[in-house]
Amino acid sequence: MRILVVEDDDSIAEPLLDGLHREGFTTTRVASGGEALETEPHDLILLDLGLPDIDGRDVCRKIRERSDVPIIVVTARGDEIDRVVLLELGADDYVVKPFGFRELVARIRAVTRRAATNQTDPTNGVQEIGDLAIDRRTRRVTIAGAEVPLTPKEFDLLSLLAEDPGAVRSREEIMDEVWDPHWYGPTKTLDVHMAALRKKLGNPDSITTIRGVGFRLEAPS
Repeated sequence: MRILVVEDDDSIAEPLLDGLHREGFTTTRVASGGEALETEPHDLILLDLGLPDIDGRDVCRKIRERSDVPIIVVTARGDEIDRVVLLELGADDYVVKPFGFRELVARIRAVTRRAATNQTDPTNGVQEIGDLAIDRRTRRVTIAGAEVPLTPKEFDLLSLLAEDPGAVRSREEIMDEVWDPHWYGPTKTLDVHMAALRKKLGNPDSITTIRGVGFRLEAPS
């Protein structure tokens, strides 16, 4: 696996690269957002937020606009609003400095497993639920033939709920499947993504919140 490390602090980058090499990863290190946006594609990106030229949130957004490459944000900003905003911009996971190297490697492997599962999903036909069509092979969603632009996380949420329309998925199950069984971030992240997904689907009643339990994709009558 090739990992792009976007980190301007040598004292952090050098031991991180050494550790990743010991784990068998191939790495490229850049020290600015501009370099990150110009570098050839990699299999995963470790993105520091505190970059000297471009805010890491903008780098994350620009990468996600053109690629589904897994992004793990490395940040010293531990407050909830930053985490929610980053995940809304398309980051797949995050770690807060200072972080344990073993935890980081576990998150890298978890994110890449989920990405591989998405790419090889055996349910690769087009699923139709009323006017809603979900193509898991191409990760495209349309409503009445019009394409709906979803972030990777929004697509994963919709795809999971659509596996059994009308059935309730618990918050814990959704976090385990779409994020990580070892997720330590705020559960508010899920509500933010669900709100964005409802808005893009154009119907606030398309996904029902079951208070204290989870969420349900409404099957058309």
